[in-house]
Amino acid sequence: MNIVVIGGNGQLGNDVVNAFAEGDDQVSSLTHAEIDISSLESVKDCLHKTCPTVVVNTAAMHNVENCEREPVAAYAVNAIGTRNLALVTRDLGATLIHVSTDYVFDGTKSAPYVEDDPPLPLNVYGNSKLAGEYYARTLNPRHFVLRTSALYGKYQCRAKGGRNFVDLMLELARTRGKVRVVNDEFVSPTPTRDLSIQIVSLSRCDSYGLYHATSENSCSWYEFAREIFSIAGVQCKLEMAGPGEFPAKTPRPPYSVLENRGLKKIGLSKFVSWEVALQRYLTQTLSAPVPSCRA
Repeated sequence: MNIVVIGGNGQLGNDVVNAFAEGDDQVSSLTHAEIDISSLESVKDCLHKTCPTVVVNTAAMHNVENCEREPVAAYAVNAIGTRNLALVTRDLGATLIHVSTDYVFDGTKSAPYVEDDPPLPLNVYGNSKLAGEYYARTLNPRHFVLRTSALYGKYQCRAKGGRNFVDLMLELARTRGKVRVVNDEFVSPTPTRDLSIQIVSLSRCDSYGLYHATSENSCSWYEFAREIFSIAGVQCKLEMAGPGEFPAKTPRPPYSVLENRGLKKIGLSKFVSWEVALQRYLTQTLSAPVPSCRA
């Protein structure tokens, strides 16, 4: 297949490119310098030249505070950008795989969210991503919309300062020896490599629709940090932060655990527990130098 990855130089995009390249697919990576998804003309020009079979959209404005300060820019990328990709891929007869977020929920549920739970975003980022979901789902029948959570990977996320949570915890342990982490926010930490493998798997089928795509089970950020230090063999004084000790500038869902019900229903879930996924990730990254993003 002819695959185009939008945002192929990002934290997730790099792994998606690599996952497709490991097969027999022809893979092209498009960066922001090469395609402006907020411009319909730019999307038409780039995709009509490559005539892809599948377009994977990993591009987003996902710094939550920046989205809140610049809502017009956030909607231009996260909503209108997805609309443009959905329109052009539909006209080309191509499949659109669009990556969304757990932040479409408000976090008041006490059990994992499933695909048909009503979304209720708390911030501009979540609202703009939800709008993008609706564009993808209504404009191109050949779509996969994947909601994921708490991504981390070996490639840097420049929008978040270049470090994922795992990297940050290991650095703080090394430089400070003591870390305080919240224990009242719950997620399903998901490696970008695992999500990329799931994306490749879905690209081979026609079970189009909305799916949750995260590691199995869940943990608090405190529990995640504790497991990081345990697996890495790092000696660090880990303490629970008190309620409200690190107040967020922008409201976030306190519980954004997703259940991969849709993927399991079609027998295509590739995910393992977050603990096993973290073990794999640290085993690989601690034994090799961490690569930088593609230029």
